[in-house]
Amino acid sequence: MARQSGIIKLKGTIGDITFYKSKDGYLARQKGGVDKERFHTDPKFQRTRENAAEFARAGKASKALCTAIRPVLNKTQDSRMISRLVKSMMQVIKADQVSNRGLRNVLDGELVLLQGFDFNGNARLSATVYAPYTPTIGRATGLLEVNVASFVPDSQIVAPGGTTHFRLISAGVEVDFENETFALAQSSSAEIAFDNTVSGAVSLSNDIGVVDSTKPLFLVFGIEFLQQVNGTFYALNNGAYNALSLVLVDTGV
Repeated sequence: MARQSGIIKLKGTIGDITFYKSKDGYLARQKGGVDKERFHTDPKFQRTRENAAEFARAGKASKALCTAIRPVLNKTQDSRMISRLVKSMMQVIKADQVSNRGLRNVLDGELVLLQGFDFNGNARLSATVYAPYTPTIGRATGLLEVNVASFVPDSQIVAPGGTTHFRLISAGVEVDFENETFALAQSSSAEIAFDNTVSGAVSLSNDIGVVDSTKPLFLVFGIEFLQQVNGTFYALNNGAYNALSLVLVDTGV
């Protein structure tokens, strides 16, 4: 891969060189690789085929999780979130101790390795919310909750300039990775003023409506920053500073 220089930037293919634009600028790379038939049949590519199969599985599982929590994810993710999540999901798959290489999967892996994943890499929850909170998953009841103890916003919340208020948000979800279905419940606090007034305890309860689930359960918790103008609340800087983290995972195993 090479970086294009000069005044005129190219996009397209000339001979064996492909010119394209990415988030890292205008780049160029040489076409290469093997033909499809050889890739699928040549024993030399057995390890590559196994890696590709597991990578595809990680991508599918990542998409299923993101789709499940999409309502709270829209304003709390960075541009590289998907690639970071797939990388973490690959670690989950590689932790599978029962399946053969190439057949390893997330259900036989260690989904708890996702716990602590920040969907916005530019605003980690642990560096944004210092108010004490307790996440719980009640598999028998279908209730996934985050209970936040009383706190003082301006000393226990790291807010960007211009913040006048914020909301605490949460979502609980059951994900069926095999069938790519889910059950979601979400909740949020009222708008809380960003000042030195002691805030009361906040309870965020998410009832997914599934009792005694046998599927993996995920609980996310985060914060949205707001600015109040003439009585109306606006998302601050399109959510660039919002934080959302996967705070608890229950695999059901």
